[in-house]
Amino acid sequence: MEIKTLTEKINYCNSLTGYSRRKTIPVRIGDVWVGGDNPIVVQSMTTVDTMDTEGSVQQAIRMIESGCQLVRITAPSIKEAENLRAIKSELRARGYNTPLVADIHFTPNAAEVAAGIVEKVRINPGNYADKKKFEVISYTDESYQAELERIRERFLPLVRICKEHGTAMRIGTNHGSLSDRIMSRYGDTPLGMVESALEFLRICEDENYHDIVISMKSSNTQVMVQAYRLLVQKLDEGGFKPYPLHLGVTEAGEAEDGRIKSAVGIGTLLEDGLGDTVRVSLTEDPEFEAPVVKALIARYDARLPHKPIVPITTYPIDPFSYNRRDTLEVANFGGGNVPRVVTDLSKIPSITEKELKHVGHFYLPELDKWKMNDQGADYVFTGRNPISFMLPNGLKEIQHVDVWAGQTDKVNKYPAYTWGDFANAVQWHSSLNFLLLEDSEVEEAIPYLRDRKDLVIILSTSNQHHMAALRRAFVSLIQSGVRVPVVVKVAYGQIGEDQQMLFPATDVGGLLIDGLGDGILMGLDRIVLPDREATLRQVKLHNTISFGVLQAARTRMSKTEYISCPSCGRTLFDLQETTAMIRKRTDHLKGVKIGIMGCIVNGPGEMADADYGYVGSGKGKITLYKGKEVVKRSVPSKKAVDELIEIIRKDGQWIEPESVDS
Repeated sequence: MEIKTLTEKINYCNSLTGYSRRKTIPVRIGDVWVGGDNPIVVQSMTTVDTMDTEGSVQQAIRMIESGCQLVRITAPSIKEAENLRAIKSELRARGYNTPLVADIHFTPNAAEVAAGIVEKVRINPGNYADKKKFEVISYTDESYQAELERIRERFLPLVRICKEHGTAMRIGTNHGSLSDRIMSRYGDTPLGMVESALEFLRICEDENYHDIVISMKSSNTQVMVQAYRLLVQKLDEGGFKPYPLHLGVTEAGEAEDGRIKSAVGIGTLLEDGLGDTVRVSLTEDPEFEAPVVKALIARYDARLPHKPIVPITTYPIDPFSYNRRDTLEVANFGGGNVPRVVTDLSKIPSITEKELKHVGHFYLPELDKWKMNDQGADYVFTGRNPISFMLPNGLKEIQHVDVWAGQTDKVNKYPAYTWGDFANAVQWHSSLNFLLLEDSEVEEAIPYLRDRKDLVIILSTSNQHHMAALRRAFVSLIQSGVRVPVVVKVAYGQIGEDQQMLFPATDVGGLLIDGLGDGILMGLDRIVLPDREATLRQVKLHNTISFGVLQAARTRMSKTEYISCPSCGRTLFDLQETTAMIRKRTDHLKGVKIGIMGCIVNGPGEMADADYGYVGSGKGKITLYKGKEVVKRSVPSKKAVDELIEIIRKDGQWIEPESVDS
């Protein structure tokens, strides 16, 4: 792989090794400043019908009291835009001065009305002046320029109104709603996303209007991260001002999946100092979003000073495309294998067959057989508490080397060495050995690693700047020609349940996004738990989070993926209830992606890479998709899930669910 000189090629962040926020211009949104030296701003979006003034006000208040500093409200037409005045007036009358943001799709006239009322307007360049029909159009340079002139004429009135009223603007590109014109020239790519925004940004700069925040959202975390990085580079190369960034993963979903997926995308960028305002898009009531954002960004309040990391002067990783690190295949690690899940059982002595259900392996005593679900761990790390019975096929055990050395079975168990053990070892497993290595030990270990074809590293760090320290270790391995597979280990101590999802999703997910890592291990070593049952619950959580991180980073699909929007005032059905209903019927379809969208705005575009789609098209009516193509229109909502399953069945993707005791 080509080695890229950092100062010449990689300029999307201040430093790859020292935490440093990207310096942006400050943008004023009412009484809130975004960018500059200001803290990262928390925001969310209402889900109540915008014409329901009292409902919108009450929900906005709940959001504000949960920590929301900007409140976004949809304005799909002029009547909703006009009603923003009543909502704003009532909030101010009740003592809430939080700035409001109008969310606009398709309707420039609504944007122009809203810009005179609220403090910020969000427009989507993919559908503000363009239409999306999934058509491939051939443009000459002249005809393309003519289209840009048409956009300028349509967009200029909004720019001038915003300038007149001191209203800020977000130019918010969404991966799934790139216009046919952009798609025809740039394809469905991060570059297309960036160019879509820059077209509108150039018009703003020509008008000397700079109160702008930019976003590059996608439900695909790899695409999302690449697009933001590329945006920063293109802003710099093009001589644009360093505008603040709004971070978000579209249609992240609900509960654990939504939190993990959001953190993989958003956290990866925050680690490199990118991001000035954040919204986590969960299919939950919006007041539950702000606490998740606060948990994500709070890590960076105390990030400095962190233990120094050796600077990276040449960078062997392309940050704008996914390329997995080249590794040897050792057992089922590395090479072409998916990343493996290693679950820590080291704090559970005398574990029984029944207790392995917490890592996805189920013992059926009446049949004396084992069954594994889609989240069955690949390996368990037992440390100095070895398992006394024969493990099921598909599960292997890793023991500390001093325990392994005393075992009768040295073939089906595998030894783990510390660096001190490793350097002086005389006894090895014939095919698979594990090295527990701190990032600070990597340079010393490299000469011993180059020729090993029987080794997997379990890499960890005690540096507060987790991802950067681990990434630095990977860079050393790559530059030294070491192709040994690496399992990334993280351990956090006593933290809340949300943080247990968010932190590994950031630290391990960020590495996976860049093709680094052949497995994940969430350690128990820094956690104090009151009893055995609490430890087993923690083990189960770690196991499911590990699989969730791999899926969210698009490196191993182990379950059905739901691309569901967070709901808003445009939504035409109860999104949370419907998502739960669809999940109940389909969550056994491993690797299948189902988009669940509240309305056509978040329809075939926003679920761009879904296999199947369920989209609100009217009151009580659903449109069903296969990929981007409509299969059935105006299906009554009572029959829509059955019809969706029938489409999946006819497509050959349906399997009957099996009951597994969990």
